[in-house]
Amino acid sequence: MASTAISFCAVAGQAPDVSVEPRAATVRQGESASFRCQVSRGAQPIQLEWKKANSQALPSNVKTGPDGSVLTVASAGPENHGQYRCVAANSVGRGTAVAVLNVKHAPKVSLTPVGPLRVRMGNPLSVECRATGRPRPTLTWQRQGSTLQLVTKETNDVNTIQWPAVHPEDSGVYICQANNNEGVAEVKVEVVVVGQPGAPVASVGATEMTVVEGHTITMACQASGSPPPVITWSKLRAPLPWKHTMVGGVLTLTSVGRQDSGQYICNATNIRGYSEAYTQMEVESPPYATCLPDQVRLQPGDALQVQCLAHGSPPIQFEWSRGDRGRLPPGAETTKDGRLLIGHVKLSDSGAYKCVASNHIGSSEALAKVIIKA
Repeated sequence: MASTAISFCAVAGQAPDVSVEPRAATVRQGESASFRCQVSRGAQPIQLEWKKANSQALPSNVKTGPDGSVLTVASAGPENHGQYRCVAANSVGRGTAVAVLNVKHAPKVSLTPVGPLRVRMGNPLSVECRATGRPRPTLTWQRQGSTLQLVTKETNDVNTIQWPAVHPEDSGVYICQANNNEGVAEVKVEVVVVGQPGAPVASVGATEMTVVEGHTITMACQASGSPPPVITWSKLRAPLPWKHTMVGGVLTLTSVGRQDSGQYICNATNIRGYSEAYTQMEVESPPYATCLPDQVRLQPGDALQVQCLAHGSPPIQFEWSRGDRGRLPPGAETTKDGRLLIGHVKLSDSGAYKCVASNHIGSSEALAKVIIKA
């Protein structure tokens, strides 16, 4: 970093007017780049200073010339990528101009976890591949000995290869390759699947499902193994619903209710061992509304309180209305928990009142008859 007085045509009472040339430069890793800071006007004396735009110190391979106007980056590396700010200062103020250096470099790639990986048959496995490089590299996975690109999951700068349940034939060497127009890098991982050949490996079509009360639901389970395993279904800490059938690994539940929510377990068994897979089912239901009481007799001046109750999947909202007129009478109040309140009833408040209970599935209504006699 340099700070040096520099002489320009003096303009009394004016802050420096500064620019950089070039405003942006692109180099390959190992090449050099220079930027010149130029002050066109400003009151003397003027001092020039170069800084990284993030206010960090200049890297050791970045130097400034004798008068501070020229910034040179020698043998640029990835750490030199970014913005550089030239600041010109005098007694009146400061002027700033920014230069951008783009450093292109070949990819570097890494894996998490690193191999070799020993995985028990039937267990899940995922390996994340990350790469740095500029331009941003593309990431691909393939198996050693094959030119086919594998189907993977890519998120931001991470490309992940996943196995929900590994099989013996998944053993092998897998290659993650990072590629940009500056070069190619690759890293390998060896996967070794251990376990008794022929032991079952079970899997379900859906690990989670949300269903509506009254519907018929099917859960499918498949299992590999030798000899072919026997597949059965059970429910965690409860018997299976009585309205069920099991055929070829498919469990069918008829007219499900909220009590049928829970975790269902597929178990595959043969002489080599056993394997389990799980499906979590949540049953949601529309509201069923009732009024308590559903009929009330009062005298003028009495207080009215009617509670609307509803069973169903939360959250449940309540809305009261006058059965024959729509709007509630003046002075009527309702609460979030479904109560209808009138502090002092009048003869004209007689009639039917309707409560509508609703959730994200449906709605239900109930009536309360209010009789007021002097």
